[in-house]
Amino acid sequence: MDNFIAHILVVDDDNGIRSLVKKYLNENNFLVSTAENAEEAEKKIDIINFDLIILDIMMPGKSGLDFIEENKKKLDAPIILLTAKGEPDERIEGLQIGADDYLPKPFEPKELILRINNILNKTKKIDQKRIIEFNDLKIDLNKLIIKKGNNEYKINNTEKVILEKMINNPGKIFARDDIGMLINLDKERSVDVIITRLRKKIEIDPKNPKFLQTIRGEGYVLWIE
Repeated sequence: MDNFIAHILVVDDDNGIRSLVKKYLNENNFLVSTAENAEEAEKKIDIINFDLIILDIMMPGKSGLDFIEENKKKLDAPIILLTAKGEPDERIEGLQIGADDYLPKPFEPKELILRINNILNKTKKIDQKRIIEFNDLKIDLNKLIIKKGNNEYKINNTEKVILEKMINNPGKIFARDDIGMLINLDKERSVDVIITRLRKKIEIDPKNPKFLQTIRGEGYVLWIE
């Protein structure tokens, strides 16, 4: 588990809180995705395997507690509740229905980092589907590297999210719109640029891809031998 890099989802309707938490997590070498409500978070947990979720309780529409209750069966990531002071009943209820910890607002960023690390030290494990090897290629999503022969390439958060989804669904065709939703991009051209960049790291001949292929009129697919 050396060099394990956790991918964390921050769910909060307050843009200031989301930005602050993301800033501190990035500074501590975590990968971070955000959602402004429970509905957006549900879409993201359907397509990304997060290592931990930081969740606000009081949000417009569906609350954080409702989010936990309604998604119990597919939530396997630990959850830290961010909650305003004076809500002991909600904190207790959150812990009862499946949250792993809670932190009152306002909070100290250092304390949040400590709580995250304490939970991850107890729960983190390497998912074999995030480390794959075929031909002369090794993709390690835990360390965010691709090894091709004697060359080693770094991959960023966006590339990691795309590869993780494709690796766990080998042979499935992903439309550009689907990939755009994964990485919060609504321009097809931007998706094409990212795929081209990935091919340079994966393929022997990026102009004639063998693994990360284009299916005309449909999208992209990753073939793993």
